[in-house]
Amino acid sequence: MNEHTPRRYRGSLLERAAAQNQFAVPGTGNQPTFAVPEPAPAPQHAPPAQPVQAPAAQEREGPLLRRGHEVETPAPEPVIASAPAPVAEPLIRPASAMVQPGVRRSAPIDRDALAEAGMLVPGGPITPLAEEFRMVKRQLLLTARAVAGADADRARMILVCSAQPDEGKTFCAINLALSMSAEKDVEILLVDADFAKPDILERLGLPQGPGLLDALTGDVDVEDCILDTDVPQLSVLPAGTRSVSDTELLASDKARRILDKLAAANPRRIVIFDSPPALAASPASVLALHAGQVMLVVRADRTSESDLRATVAALDGCEHIQLVLNSVSFQPAGRRFGSYYEETGK
Repeated sequence: MNEHTPRRYRGSLLERAAAQNQFAVPGTGNQPTFAVPEPAPAPQHAPPAQPVQAPAAQEREGPLLRRGHEVETPAPEPVIASAPAPVAEPLIRPASAMVQPGVRRSAPIDRDALAEAGMLVPGGPITPLAEEFRMVKRQLLLTARAVAGADADRARMILVCSAQPDEGKTFCAINLALSMSAEKDVEILLVDADFAKPDILERLGLPQGPGLLDALTGDVDVEDCILDTDVPQLSVLPAGTRSVSDTELLASDKARRILDKLAAANPRRIVIFDSPPALAASPASVLALHAGQVMLVVRADRTSESDLRATVAALDGCEHIQLVLNSVSFQPAGRRFGSYYEETGK
C-alpha cells in the first residue's frame, strides 16, 4: 500500500502485507517494565540545643560608687544558642533542574542488553534481522525523498505505531533507528513518544532525564533534552515527565512549533517517533498529523484485520502508511532472507 493506491481499492491489508513478505521482520513484542525508585532516607535532625553560658563580664578597674555605697554590676542573663533546623532535600528533582542550556547529555548504549533482547547490535555481524531492517529502512528512505517536495522537514519524520500493545512497535522502532544510524548521510533522533509507558531508555540502558513533555509544559529547550549516545549519528529524546494532558499538549500550537523545530534544526536529521498503540491511546492519531509517513507494525500471529483497518483509519492524518509484518514464522528447512552472510567460504 502506498500513496498512489486509492483507499477504496485497498483490499485486505493484512493479506497483502503477508503476501508481499518483503517487509517481514522477526521479533518479539515489547513488554514495558518499570523501576520504582527507592525513597530517600529521612533527614537526620540535630539533637536539641544545650544552653550556652555567656562568658563572665570583665571586672572593671574599680567599683562603681554612688553616694558612698558600692554598686554591683548585674550579671548578664544566659544566652541560649540553637542550631538551625536542617532543610530536607526534595525526593524528586524537577526536570528543569536537570537541563543545562546549551549543554547536551551523553551516555553509552548497553550492547549486552540489546543482544539479550534479540535486537541489532551496533558494529555486530550481519544477521537475517539486520538484512530485514535494511530492506525496511530503504523503502522508508525512498518514500521520504519522494514526498520531500511538498514538505521536506515533515518528510523526515517517521511514526512507528501498532494497533494494540505487545505487537512489537518499540522493538521495530529501536532496530529501525539502529539500522538507519549506519547510513552515511543522515543523523537519527529516536523519540520516545509513548508517554504512558515509555520504554526506550530502559531497553537501551540509558539514564532517565527530561524529555519532550517537559519541553511542551515548560520553558525547557527541546534540543537540551536530547541525549547523545556512543553510537555515531544516533541520539534519543526521552518522553519526559508524565502528564495526564499528553494528547492535548501534542495538539497545541506549541507542540507544532517544537516538533517542526526537531526536523528543521538539522537538515540531515531523521526523526523516528515510537508512538503508543493507535487503538489503545489517543496520542498516536495526533502524532500522525505531524509525521510524513507511518510504519505500521502488524503482528502476524495477533493483529486482526478489523484492528488493522481501524488503525489505518485512526492514522488517516498521514497519507503515507506502510506495513511491516512482525513475528513471521519460517520453516526450519527453508532458506531465510539474509542467511547468505552466515555462509562461510562463499
